[in-house]
Amino acid sequence: MKLRKMSDDAGSASRKFRSHALIELALIVALGLYLLAAQEQVVGENLVFTVAGAGLMALVTYWTLNTLRDGLEVIALRVRHIRH
Repeated sequence: MKLRKMSDDAGSASRKFRSHALIELALIVALGLYLLAAQEQVVGENLVFTVAGAGLMALVTYWTLNTLRDGLEVIALRVRHIRH
């Protein structure tokens, strides 16, 4: 097993966080567009539309938590790097 330098870990985690943050932004924009389209809809009237919205909201929630975890990982690696 090859050991990586701590700076490589921090760089990798930082790149991963940035890419996840961009995906997060795209998902939030998609959710905003869905909510704009949903203004004219009655909840449950169009089952496919409602299920799609619920799925999108669940995905955004999951991705937000995943992105926050990545951000905490970046912070932890930087703090560890500063202490050593």
